Amino acid sequence: MTGLLRAFFVVVEEGSLNRASARLHLSQPALSRQMQSLEHQLGGPLLERLSSGVKPTALGQETLARLQPLLAQVDGALAELRRIARGQREELRIGYLGSAAQLYLNPALVCLRRTHPEARVKLLDLTPGEQLAALREGRLDLALIGQEGAGPARDFYTRRLATLGCCVALAGDHPLARRRQLRLTDLATEAFLSAPEAHVPGRNRWVAQLCRRAGFRPRFVAEGDSIGESFSLVASEGAVLVLPDYFAETPPPGVKLLPLSDDAARWDLLLLWQRGRPSAVLKAMIELLTENARTRQAAAELSPRGKARPGGARK
Repeated sequence: MTGLLRAFFVVVEEGSLNRASARLHLSQPALSRQMQSLEHQLGGPLLERLSSGVKPTALGQETLARLQPLLAQVDGALAELRRIARGQREELRIGYLGSAAQLYLNPALVCLRRTHPEARVKLLDLTPGEQLAALREGRLDLALIGQEGAGPARDFYTRRLATLGCCVALAGDHPLARRRQLRLTDLATEAFLSAPEAHVPGRNRWVAQLCRRAGFRPRFVAEGDSIGESFSLVASEGAVLVLPDYFAETPPPGVKLLPLSDDAARWDLLLLWQRGRPSAVLKAMIELLTENARTRQAAAELSPRGKARPGGARK
């Protein structure tokens, strides 16, 4: 029906079947048959024939008002899909972990604005579980996610952006808070906070694997729905929480964040994007994020603090 509607809109614009047929490269009888077919499908006359040409009937006016904007949206969507197929999409929808944005995403966005000023970037602060769902449903172009994304990685293109050390969050008055760093074995008798599987899939399993390597099974006692709630539980309940070490740069009040020195205590930051031909702006963003991560890694390895922390970032 879309072809018939397009022809009808041209007829109304021209006000004449003869001029419309010339514009559409159709014979006038063929165009008349198309109009009759459309009238039959809609159930009434769309055009009033006059000596000077044609004009829309009341039904024709309603058809214009209701369907012309919809058809314009369809045309816009089709054009966008063709640009996506050619890798020319200018909009970039990025899901990210809010805690990682300042260190990795924000510097890359500054560079992207310089290199691709025409790009429209939409940022979505989502949990890892929400990012994976949005990526599968086509609502995201790029996910900045933790190693929770390693499980479904076969469904997407994946790049490891950085491998980070880990830290432990504990209450400021916890006996272990006086240490400069910890080993996992120091936590064998502690209560651990867990993460909701729907929000952070695989996080509890990862913590359990780390602890088993250290020779014990963690005892999970509570669940924090968000990182803010988790820190509150750490401060109020005395439980501990294992996190990537970039959290140590901004410890919340009442919470101490200590590095884990175990070699196995590492956390991967991943980029995931949909299979298929990536747009130019998506490719640029991936490379900018990668380069920023390399620069940050090199600076960490050269700094005295980076050398002194065996649990720090690694390649």
